[in-house]
Amino acid sequence: MPKYALLILLLLTGPFVAHGQNVNLTDSVVVTSEDTKTGVYTNEKGVLQVNVSPKNVRKYKAAGVVRYGDFGAQGDGKVDDLDAIAATHAFANMHGLQVRADDGATYYIGGKERTVMIRTDTDFGKASFIIDDTEVQNRDASVFTVGSSLKPFKLEGIFSLKRNQEKIDASLPGPCLITVTNSNVKQYIRFGLNQNNGSSQTDIFVVDKSGKVDMNAPIIWNFDQITDISARPIDEKLLKITGGRFTTIANKAESKYTYYSRNIAIRRSNVLVEGLEHRITGEGDHGAPYGGFINVGECAYVTVKNCVLTGHKTYNTIGAAGKPVSMGTYDLLANRALNISFVNCSQTNDIDDNIYWGILGSNFCKNLLYDHCTLSRFDAHQGVANATIRNSTLGHMGINAIGSGLLLVENSTIRGRSIVNLRPDYGSTWQGELVIRNCVFVPVGGKPVSASLISGSYSGQHDFGYTCYMPERITIENLRIDDSQHPENYQGPALFANFNTEMKDSSYQEKYPYVKTKEVILREIKVASGKSVRVSDNPFMFKDVKVDAKR
Repeated sequence: MPKYALLILLLLTGPFVAHGQNVNLTDSVVVTSEDTKTGVYTNEKGVLQVNVSPKNVRKYKAAGVVRYGDFGAQGDGKVDDLDAIAATHAFANMHGLQVRADDGATYYIGGKERTVMIRTDTDFGKASFIIDDTEVQNRDASVFTVGSSLKPFKLEGIFSLKRNQEKIDASLPGPCLITVTNSNVKQYIRFGLNQNNGSSQTDIFVVDKSGKVDMNAPIIWNFDQITDISARPIDEKLLKITGGRFTTIANKAESKYTYYSRNIAIRRSNVLVEGLEHRITGEGDHGAPYGGFINVGECAYVTVKNCVLTGHKTYNTIGAAGKPVSMGTYDLLANRALNISFVNCSQTNDIDDNIYWGILGSNFCKNLLYDHCTLSRFDAHQGVANATIRNSTLGHMGINAIGSGLLLVENSTIRGRSIVNLRPDYGSTWQGELVIRNCVFVPVGGKPVSASLISGSYSGQHDFGYTCYMPERITIENLRIDDSQHPENYQGPALFANFNTEMKDSSYQEKYPYVKTKEVILREIKVASGKSVRVSDNPFMFKDVKVDAKR
């Protein structure tokens, strides 16, 4: 009978007792400790089986660390090392050991469907990893998942929630991330070439063990009904993923919305990813898009620091409206996540090169941060509550966002078409405040264009599933606009783009009225062209906006 056994399934569950042995469930790996040599193999059912001799168990536990080479990884860049890598982590997870790659090794990972579960500190060091996506068995399967041994669970007895509610009626084992859904209400009903029927009303927030809501990331919707509500316990200990030089050999699939998730998926709260590099090779004239090499979801308190990423080549397909569209494809993605920080991150390709799609996408997040980043884009699709871009440079796709709370841009250089683009496909809505402070705006990276500081579009004829707002108050302080390369007949930078070219007078009726900005505060605005900041090419639409431009 094995001395140890670890059965790992795809669903994360907690420990249970079987035949007097402790067994943990995490992924499709079985770890035993028979008194034979250490080895790794796959049985006829595709289950990875790992045996570690009692002598080696004692050795690895005494060292506190295991290496991929201990489980048969070749590290020669040719032999597929995926099984050895998965086996290493399965054993480490069982015993709480750190995992280290061998500096100088090159680990080849082919297209086999097997996800490596990481639950302990991992140092990829100076090792290289080649992820070959040219022949993938399951494009939805992550290569690595950073997971928790704490089991999510359903909450009972909570039937409604209110915006900014301070406490829920629940007694919990500790701090938890709460996810709530009302499938009977649809929001983010997308407009345009990628139109859709919307997403179920959803929210995420953190509570303590008594149910008190962290008001730094408040509940943002009223839920008259709840069809699903669950809690994910938050790990107290920080898990660290460090180093690693990853290269993806890009897929050559048909160019359509079949996203590839060959990535590092972070599904555990309280994680630091530091010093990782990701590059891409093999992109041709077609390919399927990617859903983020670092993909953060269903978690909180994650920092991606000192990392180098790569923008993916943009491919086209036919969208939901039956017309050609450019497909979003990402190296960074965040979904249903709170307090996510990108610090001192950059990318390998030119942030102004529009051959490559903008590097970040996000949905249903709160408290997103860029700090000391040089990246092609910041983007919040289906809403962010509170976002900060500081000490950073944003490239050709700039800042795109809809959401609520405070959108703060400070000490940064923006090289997009506007400083902030309020996404028209989701109603150009920001229910809150916009602050732009100590920034430089270089419209379209210095190309001749009639500049607008805040762009968007809103017809008032489409139901997005919510009331659409412009920022209630906009404060712009110490802004330098480098519009020296302006076109002929340039009238100067506009505060607002022309959000609705049809709204020329009071005869235009909005079926779904837009709540306009009430107040704009302008201080110390310097314009290279010598022109003054105008309100808009559509003065009627913004006639009631109060602009305070005192010097």
